[in-house]
Amino acid sequence: MTTSSAHILEMSGITKAFPGVLALDNANLSVQAGHIHGLVGENGAGKSTIIKVLAGVYRRDSGQIIIDGKAMAEVTPALVHAAGLRFIHQELHLVPHFTVAESVFMGQEQQGWFGIKSRAMNEAAERFLEETLNAEIRGRTLVRDLGIAHRKLVQIARALIDNQARVVVFDEPTAPLASAEIDQLFDAIARLKAHGISMIYVSHYLGEITSICDRVAVFRNGRDVGVIDDIGLRDSGRMINMMVGRDIADFYPVKNHAPSEPLLTIEGLADRKHFSDINLEIKRGEIVGLAGLIGSGREELVDTIYGLRRAATGRMLLDGKPLTLKSPADAVKHGIVLVPRDRRQDGLVLDMAVADNINLASLQDVARAFLIDRAAAVKRAESVADRLDVRPHNVGAISRLLSGGNQQKVVLARWLVTGSRLFILDEPTVGVDVGAKVEIYRLIEKLAGEGAAVFVSSSDPNELLGLCDRILVLLRGTIIADVDTATTSLDQLIALTTGGELQHGATA
Repeated sequence: MTTSSAHILEMSGITKAFPGVLALDNANLSVQAGHIHGLVGENGAGKSTIIKVLAGVYRRDSGQIIIDGKAMAEVTPALVHAAGLRFIHQELHLVPHFTVAESVFMGQEQQGWFGIKSRAMNEAAERFLEETLNAEIRGRTLVRDLGIAHRKLVQIARALIDNQARVVVFDEPTAPLASAEIDQLFDAIARLKAHGISMIYVSHYLGEITSICDRVAVFRNGRDVGVIDDIGLRDSGRMINMMVGRDIADFYPVKNHAPSEPLLTIEGLADRKHFSDINLEIKRGEIVGLAGLIGSGREELVDTIYGLRRAATGRMLLDGKPLTLKSPADAVKHGIVLVPRDRRQDGLVLDMAVADNINLASLQDVARAFLIDRAAAVKRAESVADRLDVRPHNVGAISRLLSGGNQQKVVLARWLVTGSRLFILDEPTVGVDVGAKVEIYRLIEKLAGEGAAVFVSSSDPNELLGLCDRILVLLRGTIIADVDTATTSLDQLIALTTGGELQHGATA
């Protein structure tokens, strides 16, 4: 392992402006040889911009970039690659019908007298994956037959196969991965470090930063506002404070809502495969959480309540009256709406404008004689977008170009204009930066304060404890506890979700 404290990469005084926006303002970023250097900040803080400047995608307006002691007068993708920098993007960019070996060597195929040396490439790819990344993957396997974690490892192998990498930049690498797959990726990153490779690790997940990074740089408003050395598990609060300019005590809103009569009641609901004998109640003006590990039945239960799946037995009651949902459209008619866990795939039409996405579920309200009244639609969208502080303040903007937090606000805005009564929020802040999380939490609290019932399904126990009144714990398809967040600790909640001891006072 490389132990030198010398900087293999130094970016100093980097400034980059776009029309009307100063994206980087005299920003600095340095990486010590053999270290994993975290990079955190809210969306718009400048993380992506400084990485794109480093990659040669954007030309810096001023500042200096030094790689391995050599100042880069010009920075282009080819020159950066030649200097040993590699970039592992969140998107996989792999061809499904290519083999693993073809994917690893794409653009740098091994050639012989009679064409491409397929056998040698297969063996080399398998050897590299096993020795460097501890992954046994056959070179002839098609990419489409791999799981997401193995595809990510193939993507890494493709970047490193020439053995010339000095610094590897990971940009939100765990976004598509499940928990066990994340562990496999972290093992691969540890092996890269052991081979003397330095890394920049960009992530919204502060738990990942504290787990694997040696130090972390924090960006805010286009500037580096501090570096934390020897980072540990207890530094999350410090990072949040630096990122958003507020204390962690202000992270969750003060609860100012009063639960009243039950809105949704579920009795004995089961699908005979993923969950069984589900009994729960959600009141008006109440925020109820749903906790459970992957495979606990949490996702399937949420989908069933919204009408995406059918239950085999049991019943649901809305305002004490039997409720039968044959489709999500039925749920919406009854005032039950879902903010889905994958907002880009299931929550938005990405190439539509913000205004069109907001009005999508209630076009009849902005129609005149079967035609959309564009002026009325824009005015309505602007009203709710201003209420939620959707940025940029332009409802004509294409939704694809918004940050994750603002895309989530657009999905919420769509249901706010329908006057919905029960909001089901499935992983409401996944992939969202800290500042946007604070805003979304305040919106959720406001919904409850206005009398809506809110059901939050989340894999983040801190989020559930900070936001909800009660948490239902789902374990292997069964609700094993209904706990009051005021009297439940983080350790107790984790113990319950992982099958540990049942908290004293929890109701099964």
